[in-house]
Amino acid sequence: MWLKPEEVLLKNALKLWLTEKTHKYFVLQRRRGYGEGGGGLTGLLVGTLDTVFDSTSKVAPYRILHQTPESQVYWSIACGASSEEINKHWEWLEHNVMAILSVFDSNEDITSFVQGKIRGLIAEESQSASIKEEDDPEKFREALLKFDKWFGLPEQEKLVTYYSCNYWSGRVPCQGWLYLSTNFLSFYSFFLGKEVKIVISWDEISKLEKTMSVILSESIHIHSHGEDYYFSMFIHFNETFLLMEQLADYAVKRLFDKEAFETDLSLNDPLQITKRGLENRARNEYFTALFRLPREESLDDILDCFLWIPFCHAHAFGKMFISDNYICFSSQDGSHCNVIIPLREVIGMDTPDSSGKHISFSTRCKITFRFTEIKDSDGLVKKLEGKLNCSTSAQNSLGNEEELCPKNPQEDSTFFGHDDPPPSFAGDQSSALHKESSKTVNTEALMRVFHPQDVENLDSKMLKEKMKVQSWNIHFVEYGHGVCMFRTKKTRDLVMRGIPEALRGELWLLFSGANNDMASHPGYYTELVERSMGTCSLATDEIERDLHRSLPEHPAFQSDTGISALRRVLTAYASRNPKIGYCQAMNILTSVLLLYAKEEEAFWLLVAVCERMLPDYFNRRIIGALVDQAVFEEFIRSYLPQLTEHMTDMTFFSSVSLSWFLTIFISVLPIESAVNVVDCFFYDGIKAILQLGLAVLDYNMDKLLLCKDDAEAVTILNKFFDNVTNKDSPLPPMAHHPPVGSDNEEPQTKVDITELIAESYEKYGDIQSMEVESMRRRNRLYVIQTLEDTTRQNVLRVVSQEVMFGPKELEDLFELFKKEHFLSCYWIPRSLALKHHDSSLPYLEQYQIDGKQYCTLFRHLSPWAHSANADLLALWSFRLLDENTDGLINFKEFSCVLDVMYNGSFTDKLKLLFKLHIPPAFTEDESATPAASKQSELFSEPLTPGSNKGKVDIQAYLKQWHDELTRKEESIRNLPRINQSQFVQFSKTLYNLFHGDPNEEALYRSITTVTGLLLRMEEVGRMLNSSNPPSPSKQGAIQDGQSGDSIQENKALKKREDNAQETQTEVEWTFAFEQILASLLNEPVLVTFFEKHVDIRAKIEQAKSVQLRAKRQSNAID
Repeated sequence: MWLKPEEVLLKNALKLWLTEKTHKYFVLQRRRGYGEGGGGLTGLLVGTLDTVFDSTSKVAPYRILHQTPESQVYWSIACGASSEEINKHWEWLEHNVMAILSVFDSNEDITSFVQGKIRGLIAEESQSASIKEEDDPEKFREALLKFDKWFGLPEQEKLVTYYSCNYWSGRVPCQGWLYLSTNFLSFYSFFLGKEVKIVISWDEISKLEKTMSVILSESIHIHSHGEDYYFSMFIHFNETFLLMEQLADYAVKRLFDKEAFETDLSLNDPLQITKRGLENRARNEYFTALFRLPREESLDDILDCFLWIPFCHAHAFGKMFISDNYICFSSQDGSHCNVIIPLREVIGMDTPDSSGKHISFSTRCKITFRFTEIKDSDGLVKKLEGKLNCSTSAQNSLGNEEELCPKNPQEDSTFFGHDDPPPSFAGDQSSALHKESSKTVNTEALMRVFHPQDVENLDSKMLKEKMKVQSWNIHFVEYGHGVCMFRTKKTRDLVMRGIPEALRGELWLLFSGANNDMASHPGYYTELVERSMGTCSLATDEIERDLHRSLPEHPAFQSDTGISALRRVLTAYASRNPKIGYCQAMNILTSVLLLYAKEEEAFWLLVAVCERMLPDYFNRRIIGALVDQAVFEEFIRSYLPQLTEHMTDMTFFSSVSLSWFLTIFISVLPIESAVNVVDCFFYDGIKAILQLGLAVLDYNMDKLLLCKDDAEAVTILNKFFDNVTNKDSPLPPMAHHPPVGSDNEEPQTKVDITELIAESYEKYGDIQSMEVESMRRRNRLYVIQTLEDTTRQNVLRVVSQEVMFGPKELEDLFELFKKEHFLSCYWIPRSLALKHHDSSLPYLEQYQIDGKQYCTLFRHLSPWAHSANADLLALWSFRLLDENTDGLINFKEFSCVLDVMYNGSFTDKLKLLFKLHIPPAFTEDESATPAASKQSELFSEPLTPGSNKGKVDIQAYLKQWHDELTRKEESIRNLPRINQSQFVQFSKTLYNLFHGDPNEEALYRSITTVTGLLLRMEEVGRMLNSSNPPSPSKQGAIQDGQSGDSIQENKALKKREDNAQETQTEVEWTFAFEQILASLLNEPVLVTFFEKHVDIRAKIEQAKSVQLRAKRQSNAID
């Protein structure tokens, strides 16, 4: 088997091993005591020692070492239990590695290549083993049966994968099985009669991290609801942790962060999530992030290969990434070389070597890329031919309206042997569109208009600027110019020194990947501008308000030219992405982009920043910025521990650094210095901002350690930023206001931005982009759970003033309310219940439940749930609470009705029951409808959520507040009278409530007495009314009929009155609430029943234990 390369010191090991085969760079050895001859006395001793030790300490009898000449240090790369096994490995090295080592210039490069190759083999073996394990249907089916038996989750819960591991309960490990499903992390263990069963929903996890300790060498730590869980002893530790991160991130996005989730169509159906799908998704995310490609780009294959580097005259070992529209390469040998080759730029492909392991690509950028040692290159060539032909067809349909690299027109005529001339792409519609575009869209960067560079100027700054340009031109000659250029460490060094003014816009497009978006969508921006200009919305109002606040000190934005361009770009983006629309800080960022890029280019740069480089920054809750601030705090703890010890509250760093992240330091630095930060950001992403933030704090460390409060620390940082300069900038300094109170202070030391950036890379350049992405995923859980805790605290604070429940009871009720909402979202693709959660609404309205969810909670929690007509009571109470008839109620309404049932007085409970049996809760046809159909009506009641969910209607909330105050003052005299059918149903409900009570017989007699008394009172009332003239209402009806134009209508009305006289018992049999209340008060047993205290805590605990099981039964019934 292949081994992870580890150092072996041969000086003291020669007597234990015999060399059988040698090569300049490899050695095959056999351990003494094995094989032919036995090895004499030494071999006998070695064999005895190997036999006495247990199986875990045994050494494989054969091994292969990688050696570097003139060195005592070797590297173990393979081992085997038999001669046949180890010789197969040796033959593979002879055919695939030994023959090509001569191309390397140094032993270090050879060692680096060999190690990379062996690690790649190990990764392939692990991947094929995991695929084989997942594809074992019998084994997986057996695990699925155990999962279903042990945890009792609904059948729709999809098991993704499972692992053997240890769960640590204190210091005692429990060996068992960990099951990862779409909505839950579950663990089961049964050892020595002790059963351990854990079920944690992903949406409840606030911390998920790798940990190491003395007891646990490597474990996964999970924190949920104040409890800590530790799992260890995984065979595939990193794979397990990555899958956990992905499933937790999926659940959080789906349930809490709809804006991010809805843009990710691949996760809309939870039933389609598989282990292999998640692994492919992780690879795809790594690929698009590494090369700054559109998120929809799909990775097809990854291959090990060599790429010829012409400027080094050497081959670089690395990986080739093949996707639908790109061929990319990333070196793995320390040369830090990345290449992006869009298929639209490829004009030819060749396989010059008869072995078929070499492929060359010719591009429009006049660069030829030669890849060698490609596995299965024949299949790759066929695949690429199809992709390249498709790319050519797409270009022919779109037209070559804009080229990113200079090209020879003759090159297009020969592509894979096709000599047909390229077709004409210019159409009348396209020409008209571009004519209109030229009238409305700026085709020049604003800096060229307002700060044109003077070629004749020979001052020191202009000379430095020209030297920078010359350095980049030399770089372009060596490394290529355009989208296909080689990106190396030297490229980063040039970026760190600041991109020249003349090249800044072009290189921003290149490094951000915005050029790929723009090339894929010709004419898109012009169409957006035409469609969006003149529209009026909340976003356009906010844009107009902020236009003149965007870099007001710059002359470009003191003119209509700059303001109009800024308006068009922001309005176009709001039209493109209405879920974001417009967010503060976008205007500042876009202003800087317009200074150096054309208007359409600035638009695509804004798209790259908002949708790829800074995801979820520019939305209502700025979750992305909060996540990166949490990552920043982690780095502060790691790199600046003395500052962490001094600052008792880490939230200071979050508050002071928010503008750093939202505006990429543009809002705190002078513009001529800030653009250098933007240079590094477009090349290295968020990593550059994190590094610079650490460098700023480190530079001011001594002063910050002397601060007594946060205000003093903020003042120090503000003064520092005001004194950051760019001594090489050819631009005139912008007007910059000094901080308040600095007139009498000593002048501060000036800091050059180039030196500050260089220091940030020198001290913190070891921060890896993939490490940052992992930390982002981990801290996203923490940030969103913190926001959810804030929502919960505010809701409980408001509701606690309205009810008599204790704090713990109210908190448990909210958790059950919220859980019921989530349980309705877990197993239904595109569940409508997902729309019930809207974080943009006030706290009380963020979580709402529908009638079906309310009915479930009513059965679990209501003290009246034992009633035979409990489902009807749930239906009627929901209608009563749903005053705006949108099919939803919030937690305040839910808890208030429970509060009446548990803590209300006799009058309050009776009033609630009375209101449940009159409109709008009770309808006239209610008694004629079978109970089963009423229950189905509750479940199928159409939801009509309000159309203004996206906007907060202040007037509506003021009216709601006024109505609530009015209801508090409601008098029992204002309640309408209850008629015959309603009273009959009211009496039935009372009978049902008494069922099972110890005083059931006495209660039945009492209610019979009350009912008889009420009926006799009503009979007397009817007899008195029969001797009197018609009531005013009847008289009014007669007069109205006589004033009509039709005699027939009067006769019909008279006939109806005669019928009413005959059935006056049905029409006039009504009771007022005061009559019912007074009658019931005369029966002490009834008063005692309703005033009897019922403890809700027992109901809550029972609901917690059965809520998930009840959902399984409900889904089975459905």
